[in-house]
Amino acid sequence: MGLLENKLAPNVITTNIDAVINWARKSSIWPFTFGLACCAIEMISVAMPRHDIARFGAEVFRPTPRQSDLMIVAGTVSLKMAEPTLLLYHQMAEPRYVIAMGTCAS
Repeated sequence: MGLLENKLAPNVITTNIDAVINWARKSSIWPFTFGLACCAIEMISVAMPRHDIARFGAEVFRPTPRQSDLMIVAGTVSLKMAEPTLLLYHQMAEPRYVIAMGTCAS
């Protein structure tokens, strides 16, 4: 293992897409959308019939963090939005997960 992998190990999980899809099918995730920029349009299009996110058990985006267990952050989290993002994260039910969607969020 390299030096970078040792530093990221406690905070970052790496996996392949098949494992994520199988986990989503098994767990029936309830996503909370948090669109901050243009990546939100891509996130919204996932719920349309062409992509059919319902086959993974996540067909309804939740309007509030209290009803969700997955936060999808799409777009740049600026300094002004960092505190509200953290507040929304803490309002989510346990266990909670976050996906950074797009290059800006990553």
